[in-house]
Amino acid sequence: MGAEGEARAEGRQPMVQGLVTAIQANFCQVSLEIPGPGGLEQLLCTRRSRLGQAGARIHVGDRVGLEGIDWPAGRAAVGDLLPRTSLLGRPPVANCDRIVVVIAMAEPEPDPEQLSRFLLTAEHSGQPVEVVFSKADLVPPDQLESWRQRVRSWGYDPIAVSTASGDGLAHLKERLAQRGIAVVCGPSGVGKSSLLNALVPALALRVGTVSGRLRRGRHTTRHVELFPLAPGALIADTPGFNRPELPRDPAVLPALFPEIAAALRDGPCRFSNCRHRGDPGCRVGTAWDRYPYYAEGLAELQLASAAALETRPQRPPSGPSRRRQRQQEPDLG
Repeated sequence: MGAEGEARAEGRQPMVQGLVTAIQANFCQVSLEIPGPGGLEQLLCTRRSRLGQAGARIHVGDRVGLEGIDWPAGRAAVGDLLPRTSLLGRPPVANCDRIVVVIAMAEPEPDPEQLSRFLLTAEHSGQPVEVVFSKADLVPPDQLESWRQRVRSWGYDPIAVSTASGDGLAHLKERLAQRGIAVVCGPSGVGKSSLLNALVPALALRVGTVSGRLRRGRHTTRHVELFPLAPGALIADTPGFNRPELPRDPAVLPALFPEIAAALRDGPCRFSNCRHRGDPGCRVGTAWDRYPYYAEGLAELQLASAAALETRPQRPPSGPSRRRQRQQEPDLG
C-alpha cells in the first residue's frame, strides 16, 4: 500500500507530493505532481526544521512531501524527503537521468584536461553522459572535426551546436527530450544559458560574456534550476565552475575512463590489482590520448589519500594492550 493508501486507511489526508525545481536562500520552488485548486502547479515552500535535525538536505530534483499548505497564498512546507535514485555532488542535483557536459570550441578555447575532468565527475554519477560542442560556428570545419574525432576516441559521440545558426539544436533536443532530468554542466562561459534559451526560447535566461584578458567565462547562473524541455522531460541549468574535483578513492578512477573499459573487454590485466600504468601484462597500456590525464589524476588521488592517512588522529590503545601499558607505569605510592 502506498503513502496515499495508508493515509486514507488511517483517516488522514493524503500527502501532497511535488518536485523541487529551484532553491534560493531558505525557500524552494516545488512543482506539484497533481495540480491544486484552480490548476495551481507550483508552491513556494519552506523546510521543516526536523529535516535538518535529521541530517536531510533538500536538493533540486528531490521529490518531497508537503504539509501546512496555504492554497490561496501558494505556500507550503516541505515535511518529507522521498527516496532518491541518484545524487550529484557538484552541481547538487538529485534524481538526474543523464548529464550533458558542454565545452566551447572558442571563447573560451577548449581545454582537454578540463573537459576530461568534467567527464570523470559525470561518469562517477553512474548516469549516461552526453558531450556537446558549443559555439561550433566560431571554428573552421577541419578544427571541429579534429575535436570530434578526438572525443570519439575517448568513448563519446559529441554533438556540435551553434546557437547563432541553429545547427545541431534539433538533434540535441531530440536526445534530451526523453523522460527524466538532464543536467547541463561545464566551465563558465561556454554558453550553457544561451543553449537553454535556444532549446526553450520562453526561458530568456540571462547570458554573460567572456572576460577580457584571461578569456574566461563569467558566472551568470547563480543556482541550479529545472526547466521543462518536453512532456515529462526537465533540464537543469547549473552554475559554471572550472576545476572539477576527482573522486576521492583512487581505486574507482580506472572505471571512469571508457577507454580502459574498452581495452579490458577482451580480457583482464595480468594482475587483478593492476593500476594500468604500462607495467608488463597490462592490457590497457599507455598509447591512448588521455593516458597523461589518467596518470596525473591517479598520482593526485594517491597523494591525497596518503596525506589523509598521515593526518588521521591515532586512537588510544584499548583492551589487553592498554592494560599492559597501565601495568608498566611506575607505582608512585
